[in-house]
Amino acid sequence: MPTALIAALACAISLGACGSSAARELPDATSDATSAVATAAAASGVKLVNVGEFKMPLYVTAPPKDLRRVMVVQQGGRISVVRDGKALSTPFLDVSSRVTAGGEQGLLGLAFAPDYAKSGLFYVYFTRRDGKQEVAELRRATSDRANAGSIRSVLVMDDPEGNHNGGQLNFGPDGLLYIGTGDGGGGGDQHGPRGNAQSLRSLLGKILRIDPRRSGSKAYRVPSSNPFVRRAGARREIYSYGLRNPWRFSFDRVGGDLIIGDVGEQKVEEVDFTTIAQARGGNFGWRVREGDRPYSDGSLPGAIEPVIVRTHDEGWCSLTGGYVVRDPALPSLRGKYLYGDFCKGIIYGARLSSAGARGDEPVAGLPQVPTLSSFGEDARGRIYVVSLGGAVSRIAAR
Repeated sequence: MPTALIAALACAISLGACGSSAARELPDATSDATSAVATAAAASGVKLVNVGEFKMPLYVTAPPKDLRRVMVVQQGGRISVVRDGKALSTPFLDVSSRVTAGGEQGLLGLAFAPDYAKSGLFYVYFTRRDGKQEVAELRRATSDRANAGSIRSVLVMDDPEGNHNGGQLNFGPDGLLYIGTGDGGGGGDQHGPRGNAQSLRSLLGKILRIDPRRSGSKAYRVPSSNPFVRRAGARREIYSYGLRNPWRFSFDRVGGDLIIGDVGEQKVEEVDFTTIAQARGGNFGWRVREGDRPYSDGSLPGAIEPVIVRTHDEGWCSLTGGYVVRDPALPSLRGKYLYGDFCKGIIYGARLSSAGARGDEPVAGLPQVPTLSSFGEDARGRIYVVSLGGAVSRIAAR
């Protein structure tokens, strides 16, 4: 495929790859790393097992303690059920009538409440028909079907552009809902004098933390331990800031560390690693810094430094954050953080700590995944790999 066409395709469908309204040419995804992966495949102890084909899948997750089901989030507004390894024809949820889908917009995230088995509550993040981003609560009807009529709006955010929408929802180890939001889009976060990501008056370019359950007349509750609840003019929901487009972030199942894949502008992609406590009030640097490089004027005292940086000169275009492997069936990968890139499609693994990353290299045995849009994790801790082209696969032992 010609490079110009690759660029046009990536800008049309990628989740964060285009830093500005103008398309940029994307490097050839083929690299020496690809060859290394292919060469080592036969001797590796891991492989990809196909789970199914879906229409523009963006994410995979599962209800807590449900060992039979995984849910596949699709950009157009449907969530499909894979039960005992087989995709069901009837979706778990279809909110396509409420969703604007295309480019970087759509149904972007899903999280089940920690007490889902009892409460039946879960949460979705989507782009509304009016372009705003919404987090909404719904309730289960059966184990394989949601009650679409139970939808309740929790949080709505104005969004000035169609790109950089964030979309990740995760319940943290503290049982609270963490929400990843993009900086509002366009290029260079040109929103106000400092940009949305550095402004504590904006919910954009942040990790938010709320208790999403209704509290009296309020749609949700802000924890009193959030870092800016007593700062005049600051949004109380903010937990961390200075992010460009934290398209995918996750918590390590062991220890609860927070790991963020933040999509870069024109030069640098980054992975951030921090404990929950260190993330409280933490500034990840955008737009003063892109990755580990200066981007605009300003100072960042005490900013959290990325542990992995990847450049567009190396063929990266839109980093896809993943998970720390805790699947006991994959001893060779246990404790490694897996991540990739929308353009390169190569799955990398590294051992992360606040000091940086060790052993950051392609995972031998795993093939290239075209249009790598997301990773996912089920109730067992098994890791899934998602291609926007349709394929959803699980990483398994050979």
